[in-house]
Amino acid sequence: MIFTDYQHNMTVQYCFPDNNSSCKKEVRTETGNIILLVFLSCICVCNVFLNLLVIISISQFKQLHTPTNLLILSLAVADLIVGLVVMPVNIMQLRDSCWYLGKITCTVVLVFSFVSVSASVCNMVFIAIDRYIAISDPLLYSTKITVCKMSLLIILGWSCSLLYVLIYFYFNNHLLQSQIMSRCHGECILIIKSSLATVDLVISFLCPSSVILVLYSIIFILARRQAKAVRSVLNATSNKHRAKVSKSSNLKAAKTLGIVVGVYLSFWIPVSLCYLSVENITSMSLVWTVLAWLLFINSSFNPLIYAIFYPWFRASAKYIVTCRLCNFSSSTFNLFPEHI
Repeated sequence: MIFTDYQHNMTVQYCFPDNNSSCKKEVRTETGNIILLVFLSCICVCNVFLNLLVIISISQFKQLHTPTNLLILSLAVADLIVGLVVMPVNIMQLRDSCWYLGKITCTVVLVFSFVSVSASVCNMVFIAIDRYIAISDPLLYSTKITVCKMSLLIILGWSCSLLYVLIYFYFNNHLLQSQIMSRCHGECILIIKSSLATVDLVISFLCPSSVILVLYSIIFILARRQAKAVRSVLNATSNKHRAKVSKSSNLKAAKTLGIVVGVYLSFWIPVSLCYLSVENITSMSLVWTVLAWLLFINSSFNPLIYAIFYPWFRASAKYIVTCRLCNFSSSTFNLFPEHI
């Protein structure tokens, strides 16, 4: 975040004029900042809209009550928290350097920010594991993975994410400590120690990325083997058209996996590199702002990757947008017609 000196152009303003320990107020009204705020606000609105579509779709339609879709629902909830809570607060701080919501709210927002990102990564790992089991052992998948088991796994994932963040804040000496808003009244800052930043990098990026890359690599190999087996059977029956369709489906699945991994890495690699190059990161710095918004934007891409590419989402979105959910039998609508 770039700070501009207004002291030579206007009278110094304070966040809380009646408080002697108030921080200086800095309102950024330049054209470039306004354009940036409008752009980030549009991303925030898109985040909320897309993730709400995913949540309503999976919650409303009974056909979508599957273990895999529960993971997508959990991922959408984590990303929705980013769009509803984290993004607006960060946009507010970009517009006005003052923090008016108090120390407790500052701590809560910081916890929400870290938990939502951590839970989002956790859900992406669970989705990779789920897809690996589905393609490696499809006959026994329905018995191994049930809605009940998946629900418990999701609850465990969110609980572990919250516990990890609380421990991380505790060791960083910032959770409910005087170092938040310590310099002046009207400031919400978090300083991340370089040693803990490295630990967080390993836990939040290197380990999940390794699991995702390994599992998706195995999925891709298994998908190719299964496609070859299907093509050999279809060729034996001289059904060339169906073989071509099978090959096309396999390539589409491979592209989807490539997009999943590519988008995830494209947002997290810059974050990891900056973690390693910066000694101490403060939440009021330009580095923090860029890193944070990279992760926030990633949460807006997740519904596009995991839901919009699926035909059932396009079908359910039509029902929602056209307000057909008012129908008492809307939960039983068929989202998988033969033409989709």
